[in-house]
Amino acid sequence: MKKTATAAAAALVLCLTAGCGTPSSGSERKESASPRPAPDAANKHVTSSGETLGEGELEKVALVSGDVPGFAVTPLQGGGETGKERSEQPECQALAAVINGAPEPAPSAAVHRTLMDESEEGRDDQTVVTEILTSYPQGSAVQVLQGVKDAIGACGRGFSTTGGDGPSTYTEVKELPAPKAGQEALAYQVTGSFEGTKVPLVFQLVRTGSTVVIFYAANFIDAKTPEIPARLATAQAAKLP
Repeated sequence: MKKTATAAAAALVLCLTAGCGTPSSGSERKESASPRPAPDAANKHVTSSGETLGEGELEKVALVSGDVPGFAVTPLQGGGETGKERSEQPECQALAAVINGAPEPAPSAAVHRTLMDESEEGRDDQTVVTEILTSYPQGSAVQVLQGVKDAIGACGRGFSTTGGDGPSTYTEVKELPAPKAGQEALAYQVTGSFEGTKVPLVFQLVRTGSTVVIFYAANFIDAKTPEIPARLATAQAAKLP
């Protein structure tokens, strides 16, 4: 399998759940007793119209080949499909929702893209990043990042999910340096399992106004944390109103 997931978020979830055993009983989770800080302010000087974009408008502002030198951009095959996993720990549901490709609250419109590093064409570890560009009614977009931020703090020792093809176990959640893009941003890693092997999943969320972009990648080869080039988030944020 390639270094990063090339299918829809739902396919990624199904792939992981197929190899996960029953969650260990009695596993401890790291709980956060105090309120979590807000997602990082990526650029305090970025302004936005706050406009809620429809699907057609998202199509126009989504990344295309040429926006990021060296990266080919194509529509994500099966992009409209979403996973059905539900976290057994309510405080971790925001993480499961993003893994499903269905962030909460639900967006009013969404488009999906696959971003591939052309310089690595033909390599087993070719960098392939999935993008989900979403739009929300005014005021709702901030809830997406805040919900995920809170879940990162509450679920550091992992969480378990049910639904779809069966139970899944995610053993660790940790925050990563956020890209400097948009009005606020965050990045984090969720470590899952595939046939008994650790599978790190990396996510970046960037908000500009009422639009939230999600990038994700997974490493099925050697359990090293996959990298999502920061220039992808920078380029996409620059196109948002």
